[in-house]
Amino acid sequence: MKITPSTQAAAAASHPDQGFSYSRAFFEGLVDTALAHAKKIGATDAGAEASEGCGLSVSVRKGELENVERNRDKSLGVTVYVGHRRGNASTSDFSGAAIEQTVQAAFDIARFTAEDPVAGLPDEDDIATGHRDLDLFHPWAVTSEEAARIALECEAAALQTSKRITNSEGAGVSAQQSHFFSAHTHGFRGGYASSRHSLSVAPIAGKGAHMQRDAWYSSMRSAAELASPVAVGRYAAERALSRLKSRKIATVECPVLFESPLAAGLLGGFVQAISGGALYRKSTFLLDSLGKPVFPKHIDITEDPFVLRGKGSSPFDDEGVRVKARTVVKGGRVEGYFLSTYSARKLGMKTTGNSGGSHNLIMTSRQTKPGDDLDAMLAKLGTGLFVIELMGQGVNYVTGDYSRGASGFWVENGQIAYPVHEITIAGNLKSMLKGIEAVGADTYNYGAKNVGSILVNRMKVAGS
Repeated sequence: MKITPSTQAAAAASHPDQGFSYSRAFFEGLVDTALAHAKKIGATDAGAEASEGCGLSVSVRKGELENVERNRDKSLGVTVYVGHRRGNASTSDFSGAAIEQTVQAAFDIARFTAEDPVAGLPDEDDIATGHRDLDLFHPWAVTSEEAARIALECEAAALQTSKRITNSEGAGVSAQQSHFFSAHTHGFRGGYASSRHSLSVAPIAGKGAHMQRDAWYSSMRSAAELASPVAVGRYAAERALSRLKSRKIATVECPVLFESPLAAGLLGGFVQAISGGALYRKSTFLLDSLGKPVFPKHIDITEDPFVLRGKGSSPFDDEGVRVKARTVVKGGRVEGYFLSTYSARKLGMKTTGNSGGSHNLIMTSRQTKPGDDLDAMLAKLGTGLFVIELMGQGVNYVTGDYSRGASGFWVENGQIAYPVHEITIAGNLKSMLKGIEAVGADTYNYGAKNVGSILVNRMKVAGS
């Protein structure tokens, strides 16, 4: 299967004007060749995935073009099983000889790897069939000149918002797309194309020792759904301006309101704590939490892999396992974990179709009303801390201990009083999740997670 100019042209034939070098049919041929060779040399089972990604990234700063980067990568990954021994290998060379060498390498690794009784492909009755089209592929044929123009417009909007916007860390535009085909010997065959485009800017307000920065971005599957460059630039500038004259505060215990993008991080911490790897290794503060109350009774969390154009959407998981919409938390109680085939077997359970992560999580409160915007959430906070930025990685998922640098605003009587910085917020995720008093209607989409601002009843705030 040596790639020649004629086969390259044939490979691209089914993707005119989409920027890909290889077609779905070509990838199917690669994968089938790899699986056939694995069986030929004695593999019990095997899986393979061929993929390609390409894109453009442009950055500007202070009205000048900084970088133009084009990326293009390709890969064939092979997994081989010899009984309950597993080996992996990959290559970016699509020639017939390279495919055989890659399969052989995976086979040799498997032969000399310790046996693991739960290692293996998913059970055949778990395999996804009849894959839905989730409208994930919207290629953006943007030129580097046009991308630079958009980034410059975004940065200019930020700089023109106020004379107090004195500098910029730059603005950027990214247009990325990829496609893959995957198959294994338990009957799975599938693949799809997807895209992700973004626009971002990071302005700086103030001068000297009193400078403050902030940033904002827009990221979507379709470039047509991105926020306007002017809107992104102005909002980023307003965020930076709002942080001028930040001060320290005295150490205190108080309620803390997490802005919605940061609230998505709290949801992510919960997902990590009830994911298979942490559970079977017993390295989580939420061990054996199935069926138990982890949140207050008003909290629900659902998962929906089938949201059209969703950033966490997929017709199947990374193993080709069937996915489904489900309730993860109902009335505060954990209804399900996030398990791959391997972690499920380690726990004596069934896969949940989450190899590769969660799919479009939505966290809601039964107490939330349509009018519970940020102003309403500040009113519910009353007097306490509104956090808009977190720094550091101070989260211990074994114990749940949580301690991170933060900045935001001190709030009194439901009104922002002044910006604060150089503080640390601390608590324990177990009590923080239990202490969620409200979830805002100001829902923000952060990757595969959707949640409004979250009000936690009490945390330690370390200041001066």
